[in-house]
Amino acid sequence: FYSRFDRTEVIKSNLHPVFAKVFTLDYYFEEVQKLRFEVYDIHGTHSIGTRDDDFLGGVECTLGQVHAEEISGNNGYVELFFCAKKLDDKDLFSKSDPFLEIYRINDDGTEQLVHRTEVIKNNLNPVWEPFKVSLISLCSCDEDRKLKCLVWDYDSRGKHDFIGEFYATFREMQKIGSGSKVTWDCMNPKYKLRKKNYKNSGVVILSELKLHRVYSFLDYIMGGCQIHFTVAIDFTASNGDPRNSCSLHYINPYQPNEYLKALIAVGEICQDYDSDKRFSALGFGARIPPNYEVKIQGVVEAYQNCLPKIQLYGPTNVSPIISRIAKLSAGEATVKEASRYHILLILTDGVVTDMADTREAIVRASYQPLSIIIVGVGNADFTDMQILDGDDGVLRSPKGEPVLRDIVQFVPFRDFKTASPAALAKCVLAEVPKQVVEYYSHKAICPMPPLPSCDFPASLANTPTE
Repeated sequence: FYSRFDRTEVIKSNLHPVFAKVFTLDYYFEEVQKLRFEVYDIHGTHSIGTRDDDFLGGVECTLGQVHAEEISGNNGYVELFFCAKKLDDKDLFSKSDPFLEIYRINDDGTEQLVHRTEVIKNNLNPVWEPFKVSLISLCSCDEDRKLKCLVWDYDSRGKHDFIGEFYATFREMQKIGSGSKVTWDCMNPKYKLRKKNYKNSGVVILSELKLHRVYSFLDYIMGGCQIHFTVAIDFTASNGDPRNSCSLHYINPYQPNEYLKALIAVGEICQDYDSDKRFSALGFGARIPPNYEVKIQGVVEAYQNCLPKIQLYGPTNVSPIISRIAKLSAGEATVKEASRYHILLILTDGVVTDMADTREAIVRASYQPLSIIIVGVGNADFTDMQILDGDDGVLRSPKGEPVLRDIVQFVPFRDFKTASPAALAKCVLAEVPKQVVEYYSHKAICPMPPLPSCDFPASLANTPTE
């Protein structure tokens, strides 16, 4: 069984296409990762695989069999702004429709397409849209690696007219300074041989370059960012009387219940990223004050001690808890450094009764340094809870406002009943590192203190981060 991962751009009227699209996927050494590539001739404007399109063929292989490049944790990317002046006119009744291609020349002499710009119609002085490309894709983080750049006059039949070419390096591109630009003569070798006074077929200009440093989750953790963990436990009556062995809150002296299993599995990992290991423990659906305990074992003991003293009630309203923690984390958002990020673990036995308010609270919370993990305990129908996860589409508030970031991960505990605690923790925490990086990247906050630049080319290390 295959699921569609991504698709390339469409190249018109060409039996020998070179695609510019780069696919990024996770690599697992310990797994056989099967891939299937399918090629279609597109006739309509609909998505690939419709009746309007012709299936040309496909091939199956493993990730280990195809040419792939590792993206390191300390990768960066560059944003390039290209334009051109006085390009040759290749059209009889109009001006050229130029586009630019950049190829990286590999160590073995092969050429890898890095980027293809859009076509600028009827213009000999085009200004192409700026584009972003990783330093690994552009030059394998080698500033002196040759880049072959080609300028073409677009033809709708696929027979593009060659205007000219030039060679560049990333080191040359960095010579751009305040108010200055980097230029190359766009040369047609045939014209150079034939025409005595031939100078060039136009000039290509790099008008601006922006270098961006990409940080990883561990960059922020090693820079001192703390992960503060809050657990919220469902004490509604639907869980059953804790004194009854059928209750989801029943304390079995021989093995922990599902609430405890989920709490321990996730909490034991999170506590390693918080130096003071002080967790907030909240309950909803019963009248219980917050407990601030030391380490995850303290939360476990607080949970066990409070059960005989409370009356399970209702309803299953989680929006007040999300809003409370979001308000708490908003205090961190005012600090212009990556100091503390919050994780809220909600353990519940049923679908929330305040779904509209919960969606609104999550949208508001997506602007704060906060991730939300919801574990569904028991055998209830959790279909509606999947909406909060956002994996099947962008979560929106009742008014239609989308979340800024996908911050919710929902998992039914029953899927992990027979699995190890590590499997549950791995699943529910898998998206947290990405969510942490997304938040701080959106706020343009770097890790602290400044990290060594040993994985960056020397000249890049001193470049200000955008």
